[in-house]
Formats: sequence, C-alpha cells, structure tokens
Amino acid sequence: MLPAYLPNPVAALCGGGLPVDLGRNFSDGRRILGDGKTFRGLAAGILAGILIGGIQIWCQGRYGLEFLPGQTLLSITLLSTGALLGDLVKSFFKRRFGKERGAKWPVADMYDLVAGAFVLLLIFDPAWLFAAVTLPVLVVILILTPVLHRAMNILGYLMKVKEVPW
Repeated sequence: MLPAYLPNPVAALCGGGLPVDLGRNFSDGRRILGDGKTFRGLAAGILAGILIGGIQIWCQGRYGLEFLPGQTLLSITLLSTGALLGDLVKSFFKRRFGKERGAKWPVADMYDLVAGAFVLLLIFDPAWLFAAVTLPVLVVILILTPVLHRAMNILGYLMKVKEVPW
C-alpha cells in the first residue's frame, strides 16, 4: 500500500499553484474541489507513489522478498493515481455537504485513498487486486490506514504544511 499511502502527504507538501478545478464553482455555487487540490500536488503525489513502488519492485527483485505482494508498474500506477482520485472525489462531496477545506470528515478522510486505489485496481487490474489483497491483508489495511492518516496529519501540522492536525 505504500504507493497509495505516500501520494497524499507528498501532494500536500508539494502542492500549490493552479487548482485542479481551475477556481470554478459547481452548480450549487460552491467550489468544485477547492484551492487545496492543485495540479502540482496531484502530479508530485502520483510520481512519489510510482517512485516508492518502483523502489519496492527493485527491492523485491534484488533481495528476493517473496513474502510481499509482487508489485507491477500497473499496480503501483493504479495505487498512486487511485489514492489521489479518491481524495479528489471525497473533496467534491465534502464541498457538496458544505464542509470547508480542512474540516473533519473522519471516515471519508481516512479511507478515501484506499477506496480510490481499490476502485482503479478493480477496474484495470482485478487479478492483482484479488491476488495481493487477501482478507488478512485487507484487515491490516483497514486497521493501519487510520493510524497512518492521523500520524501524517499531525506531522504535516507540525511542519506547517497543514493548517489543522486532523
């Protein structure tokens, strides 16, 4: 899951510039996504996920780590891209519900990246998804994701990358 976990913090760290929604409002008068979702953050996040996935592939080949799921270029690309697309979809709905940037939305904020990554894998590489994400692996992902989410948000807040620690 590293290729899915890394893109969001990297996007926050490297973001800024032109917003993905180009500053436009939806038919309800609210921003489509908001200023926090930028093309630079999106690109940096996806590239970071692909890079860490490439390192995983290299390590598996170099050190024979057969106990880890065998990543492929397709799987790491889908995990990285899906994580950030999940975040964009969550932001869209967050705006529709009148929640401002940085407002808490506990379950959605924690699992958006997992849902986005899994949806893309289900569409474009279901064989890898079902081979790699067994029931025990899924349970670990569901437990680990909120812990990592909270830790990264606190770190981002302390680094002054995020305005709130959640």
